[in-house]
Amino acid sequence: MRLLVVDDEARIRDLIRKYAVFEGYEVEEASDGMVAVEMCRKHSYDLIILDIMMPELDGFSACREIRKFSQTPVVMLSARGEEYDRIHGFELGVDDYVVKPFSPRELMMRVGAILKRSGTGTAATHEEIHVGQDMVIDLTGRRVLIGGQPVELSPKEYDLLFYMAKNRGIALTREKLISEVWGYDFFGDDRTLDTHIKLLRKSLGAYADHITTLRGVGYRFEKD
Repeated sequence: MRLLVVDDEARIRDLIRKYAVFEGYEVEEASDGMVAVEMCRKHSYDLIILDIMMPELDGFSACREIRKFSQTPVVMLSARGEEYDRIHGFELGVDDYVVKPFSPRELMMRVGAILKRSGTGTAATHEEIHVGQDMVIDLTGRRVLIGGQPVELSPKEYDLLFYMAKNRGIALTREKLISEVWGYDFFGDDRTLDTHIKLLRKSLGAYADHITTLRGVGYRFEKD
């Protein structure tokens, strides 16, 4: 497994490299977003750890460019924890968001969980879930169609929707959703889940009301 670590601070890159190599990963580095985009054009990586505040090209802009030609998982690093940054990152297709200062052990745990989930195989038989009159959740093809038109979702939005749809009609606690969709013990606040639910509802348009909020519990994907 090969990681690309992008941060303008050498000490941060060195810290991440130390723990990543210990976990058995190969690591390449870039000190700014422009270099990172070019490296991603020329080479394949299993995951990118990308800082937001960098010279030449910031992390958001770099992620936007990388997403034009690659769906490689991205973990965003930031010294800021505002909700706007989180939402903007998730809209660009970021898989996780880690606020500095961070625990390198926790970062590696998150990296491992994302790689494990992104490397899962595809089901042998085609599986679809039909919602309402014209929404199709294609679990095998990993796509969502509404009225025959594809709906663009981030990788984590797909994971969240697919898990909820497969368990439709069941009350899912926040802890259960975080454990199953993110795949690790969640150490930060749970606004990450709420943010993804908000973005997912926005993407589903008229079908947003199929995701019901259960106050004090979590969420439920409604049956027809």
